[in-house]
Amino acid sequence: MEVLYGLHPVEEAVKSGARRLDSVMLSRERKDERLERLAELCRAAGVPVSLESRDHLTRMAKTDAHQGALALVRERTFLTIEDLLARKNLAAQPTPQHRFFLALDGIEDPHNLGALLRTADGAGVDGVILPERRSAPVSATVAKTSAGASEHVRIARVTNLVRSLEQMKQANVWVLGLDERGTPDYSDFDFRTDCVLVLGREGAGLHDLVKKTCDHLLRIPMAGMVSSLNVSVAGAVVMYEAMRQRREPAAQKPAAPTKPRKGLGS
Repeated sequence: MEVLYGLHPVEEAVKSGARRLDSVMLSRERKDERLERLAELCRAAGVPVSLESRDHLTRMAKTDAHQGALALVRERTFLTIEDLLARKNLAAQPTPQHRFFLALDGIEDPHNLGALLRTADGAGVDGVILPERRSAPVSATVAKTSAGASEHVRIARVTNLVRSLEQMKQANVWVLGLDERGTPDYSDFDFRTDCVLVLGREGAGLHDLVKKTCDHLLRIPMAGMVSSLNVSVAGAVVMYEAMRQRREPAAQKPAAPTKPRKGLGS
């Protein structure tokens, strides 16, 4: 059993229906429309609701940042790479859409992970890949930081990130790493293809084997004295550029990258 806390995480957990909620506890001291709407949402979804003291919620959440809302949920069931790749029958769609994934190589700060999951949800990412080791767990802190987006994003947890990226290559998905010494600039790359964006560790960047697995290393140009952005900010910049390009009509398609692409599965 896991604990979720905060108005947005609890509300989104109820809305998504991805996990079973055993119960929702609301603060009896706090009386406002947001809590009342949450209580009504829970009742409509058949989730038991109880009123508890704020102190009790603080003890359960192990923080006073619960905003008067806490949920007991079943543990998340993570997906596999096969699940992510099989999500859509693209050929059956009137206008087939290329898939865009996000892979995180050792993001250990839960606030960065939460921010990235929130952006992934907002940018329409088709799935997120997390390694089992050297990665922050998808915890209550992550759910709170993501404003509940972690309950909607499709997440695969893998034992070997390099092997999983190679598997995506075999499925004709381009692997794009973000690196301050890479080329081309992210805005010069054509994201209208099946691809996975790989973001590296805070401060250290991509592991060497992960970097070698990438078909391209993209960079974000920096005009100031600092050489790079925080990983969650950098990820947001590239994810929204990809979304912008993919929404444009085909006639406005950006020029292909000047660097020749490596062969898939290389």
